[in-house]
Amino acid sequence: MRVLRTELPGVLVVEPQVFGDERGFFMESFNGRRYREAGLPERFVQDNLSLSRRGVLRGLHFQHPRGQGKLVSVLRGEVFDVAVDVRRGSPTFGRWVGLSLSEENRRQLYIPPGFAHGFVVLSEAALFFYKCTEYYAPECERTVLWSDPEIGIGWPVEEPVLSEKDRKAPALREMPPGHLPAC
Repeated sequence: MRVLRTELPGVLVVEPQVFGDERGFFMESFNGRRYREAGLPERFVQDNLSLSRRGVLRGLHFQHPRGQGKLVSVLRGEVFDVAVDVRRGSPTFGRWVGLSLSEENRRQLYIPPGFAHGFVVLSEAALFFYKCTEYYAPECERTVLWSDPEIGIGWPVEEPVLSEKDRKAPALREMPPGHLPAC
């Protein structure tokens, strides 16, 4: 397993070791000891699975309080996945990183608490899997506008399919201070 740091502190790209032959492949998608040694949390409390069609954009979501760390991966298809630092006082506040996650590259992305997360589906459909370090708490759910011009995410889609919540989300600077975590 290889772990690559990104320009955002704590946001990590995980490249699991894959053993393949003519029959298919095998890989460990999570091993508490190995992930802990690599600097990722070993305690995840909830697993989630979503299926979305081409052009669906989900995000930018985070929880505060009761922030969630997420270890995300794609089991089928391909997405462009994004993490945005939303921690007040952070030197990287409002900055983002994005990368392709797919069934072919088998990469994972770890997004720590204090970061918003979103993805857009690039394939016909995508089966998206993620582990969370905190339980989902609807009263703590927050959303930042996916197209916030001050963040400037280079989404590889012009007219995404959005939920009403994602379409009407506020820009980052419009978020009430109590809705953002501190660094």
